[in-house]
Amino acid sequence: MMMKKMVTISSRFLLAAVVLVAAISCKNENLIRRGDDLETAFDKSMRLFENGKYRDAAEGFETVLEIGRGTDIGQQAQYYLAESYFKDKRYLLSASEFERYVSLFPRSDKRKDAQFKEAFSYYKLSPRYKLDQKYTRKAIEKFRLFNSRYSGTPEADKAANYISEMREKLARKLYNAAQLYMVTDSYQAALTYYDLTIDKYPETIWAQRSLVGKINAYNIYAGRSVQSKKQERYQKAVDAYEKFIQLFPNGEYRSKADEYVDKARAALAKISNSDSQAKNSTASVDSSSE
Repeated sequence: MMMKKMVTISSRFLLAAVVLVAAISCKNENLIRRGDDLETAFDKSMRLFENGKYRDAAEGFETVLEIGRGTDIGQQAQYYLAESYFKDKRYLLSASEFERYVSLFPRSDKRKDAQFKEAFSYYKLSPRYKLDQKYTRKAIEKFRLFNSRYSGTPEADKAANYISEMREKLARKLYNAAQLYMVTDSYQAALTYYDLTIDKYPETIWAQRSLVGKINAYNIYAGRSVQSKKQERYQKAVDAYEKFIQLFPNGEYRSKADEYVDKARAALAKISNSDSQAKNSTASVDSSSE
């Protein structure tokens, strides 16, 4: 019985060793060795790429480029180096290598794909709206360059959608800054950021929300101002409403804008009545003194 168990265990170890040796042998076959010619090195790198081993493939293509830059194989290696980084989700590297490919081979039939993926790599690096947006801006810049060259293509339509999406994100970041200033009662700063949102990203939903925020900000600001500034600031709330109606007559936030402007107009009417009463009172005093 003991002998049978030992034979079974030995057989398992032997099988595992055979599998391990086979795996190592297969891996070694795919590694670029000293003495491999350029074509062999490229073929090995391509096998790694096709098998989904993108990190190893990238190393292989880097080696191919070291010995074959300036050749047709070197051109292919440059493209697949960028593609390997892209597939491996190393987007900063893929953006750089796709940019290099476009620069070195501007007439290549892969240029359109490379230029699109350069922009898309930056898109993938674009973080959530609260964080630094340098990659978002870079992606927009690169997609616009792509669209200027390849307008009317399906990829250009995709690029336009990505640009719109990222502009919404940038607008939201500005709007969020305005809201934070409102929380701290920093009305002038809040109004500055509402205006930036409206001016830079007028097509976004955040421009609508900024105009509504602006009406509300002027209302609150006026209510907390000295008497001599109240009328001016309530009037600016009304002006902001009129701009809202001009830009977004059927806007999603129309009812909220209506609510805020009603408060501004009521406050203006009250100020006007008070001024009239004060003038009448002054006139009465003057008459009686005569």
